[in-house]
This record gives sequence, structure tokens and C-alpha cells, in this order.
Amino acid sequence: MTEATTVALTSTIEVPEAFIEEHIALYKAFHRAPELSSAEHRTAESIEDRLTALGIEHFRCGSTGVVGILRNGDGPVVGFRADTDGLPIAEETGLEYASTATGTLPDGSEAPVMHGCGHDTHITAALAAAQYLTERPDEWAGTLVLIFQPGEETAWGAKEMVDDGLWDRAPRPEIVLAQHVMPQEAGTFWLRGGNMASLADSWRVTVRGRQAHGSQPEKSLDPIVAASSMVLRLQTIVSRELPPTTPAVVTVGTFHAGLKENIIPETAEFSLNVRTPDEDTRERVLSAIRRIISGEALASGIDEPAIVEINKFPRLFNDEEHAARVAAALRAGFGKDAVKEQPIGMGSEDAGWLSDAIGVPGVFWSFGAFPADEFTDGRTPAGNHSPQFAPDAELAVVNGTGAALTGLLAYLGR
Repeated sequence: MTEATTVALTSTIEVPEAFIEEHIALYKAFHRAPELSSAEHRTAESIEDRLTALGIEHFRCGSTGVVGILRNGDGPVVGFRADTDGLPIAEETGLEYASTATGTLPDGSEAPVMHGCGHDTHITAALAAAQYLTERPDEWAGTLVLIFQPGEETAWGAKEMVDDGLWDRAPRPEIVLAQHVMPQEAGTFWLRGGNMASLADSWRVTVRGRQAHGSQPEKSLDPIVAASSMVLRLQTIVSRELPPTTPAVVTVGTFHAGLKENIIPETAEFSLNVRTPDEDTRERVLSAIRRIISGEALASGIDEPAIVEINKFPRLFNDEEHAARVAAALRAGFGKDAVKEQPIGMGSEDAGWLSDAIGVPGVFWSFGAFPADEFTDGRTPAGNHSPQFAPDAELAVVNGTGAALTGLLAYLGR
């Protein structure tokens, strides 16, 4: 391969093949070394090293967030978010660059770590786009604010950066763009105006009763029975309290109680995850959860359970006008059928904090990085958060970078 050989990122953007090779190597390096949410220390340092090498001004925001500022004369100010955290998943892709990393969970236990949601793709695409713009200042004008955001998986990172003065320290953008790799065919995009994802809330509920010997249940206040009743009754919220046309999910993901089969324990604990499409439905569902937990506790003769919020994802709303602008740019760059308007899913994202915090529009889209042959005969590749999630490295770099530049140049292009 020679420097003279080029690769088309879009119908109008070409780069040397060496540029793609360089960023594939960078992508694989990030993939090998994922870090858990709020612990992205090496990742942040690697991003800083790259920005320094490119001569891009940058600073830390929050504990592991990095902000890069690329200025090129008068013009719009555009924000671009790339999330950086991995997941507690043992990778099963079989890739030669698969992760064997481990990390420490909030409870102190050790867990395997994998970039099982493609954030390594997002980092690489943002850095590749920054390099392209640095090397071609004649093609654009304005200011690019690169937001390398930690803690997306816990809905922690975007808000932490905002609370740490992100928009007091960086130029305030006119719009914030973000993208996400999904199990889609390369060259395709999901983009719609309005809500792009669901609101999400996660709670931990501790039910406290009275411990007793298993042979003397009359001396106990059994928290397992009480908590089990709560779990079962929570399943009626979506099926019996919401209209059938309203999408919502109430999932109990963990349940822990007791240490021995002949001891009725003092406490039981469960955690739940709630997905709702809008603020009104969110309040309705969360109020119903509190009512059911209180009612079942009262019926069981135990104290009011303790509820602790684990995380809270904001809305992810695409401004209609700007979503249409980005969609038109993607169609021009990748083909008239490249953009598909998907119905709102139940997944959640915290990128909305970044634009909503300063009242500017945001646009979020997804892109594919999988070859067409993985979609034949009714097959689809493993999805995000799967231990087998494995975007094609070259397609991830080409399509992620091409999509990022397309969105950015829709605003910054001369």
C-alpha cells in the first residue's frame, strides 16, 4: 500500500490508505484496552496524547473527560461527542485484538472489561475526523469542540462534564452532534427528528424485615416474600396502567437475599430498570412503582423500603430542522437510500445532557460497520452489549469517520 492510494470515506471525501491503516491500528489499541465507566484514565491519556500530537488545544473536564478545541477562523461553533467507556463483559469475539482487560466495579469486585458497545469506534472516528480537519483547513471554517465523554453507560459522564463547567470553559456550540455504531450494514444510518431514544431510570430497593429461623416463620417479617410480591406486582404497571400504544419497560434485573436456606434473612434487595418515552410517562410509571412498593410493604407489615437512584438518563431529542439537515448530508455522501427513519427504541443515551444544558439543538444518529454478508438468510450480527459484538475494524473506521465528517462539514464546510 502506498500513500498515493486513496480510500473514499464518502462520495466527496477521500483520504490516503495510510490514514485508514493508522486509524485501524488506533481502533484496535482502544479495543484491546477498555476501561469501565468513571475509570477511563488510560483512555483519557491516550486521547490527550493524540490531540497533543495533532496540535489541538485540549483540557480535562470531570475526572476522565477530555475536551479538544480546534479553531479555524470565523464560522459556526459545533460540538461533537464521542463516549469512551467500556462494559463489564468477558469478550467472546475471537478477534486477535480482543480485550483481556479487567476492571474494578463500584462494589470493589473485579470484572472483565470489553468495548461491547462500540465506544472504541466513536473515539477513533472523532480523532480521525479531527486529524482530517487539522490537515485540510481550507475545507472548513469555524470552531470544533470535541467532547470525549466518560461514563455514558452509567448516565454519569455527560452531566459530570456539564457540572464541571464544560460550557464555561469551552466555546458554546450552536449545535451538538453525536453518533453511535449499531449492528447495521456499513453505509446505512438511523436518524429521525424528535425523540431518538427512551428516558431511563434505575433504582435499587432494599426491603427490611425481621430475621428468624426457617422453622419459626411466625417470628419473622419475611423480606423475601414481601420483595417477591413487589416484583410480581410491578409487572402490572405496563400491562394494566398504561395504554397499549405507550411503549414502556419495567425490568427487575437483580434480586439478592439470604445466606442460608434455613434462615429467613433480615433484608432482600432488588434493582430495577425503567424505560419510558417521555417525561409524563416517566412520572406516571415511577409514581406507580413507589405506590406498589409502599403498598406491598404495608401489606407485609414491614417498614417503608429504602429506594436509591442508581442512574437517570435524560431525553435524547433530535431537533427536526437540524436532523433533516444532517440526513440530507448523509444521503448526499452515502446514497439516497442510506438514511432510514427507525421507530424509537427502548435504548437510552446521555448525550442529551450536553445540548439541553445550554438550550441548543442536538442531532444524534447511528451508523453501521458490518459487511452486507452478515445480514443474509435472516441473519444479523451480535448486537451492542453482547460478548460477541464485533464491528469490522476497517468498516468501523471508514464509516465512522465518514459519518462524523459528513455531519461536521454540514455546518463547518466552506
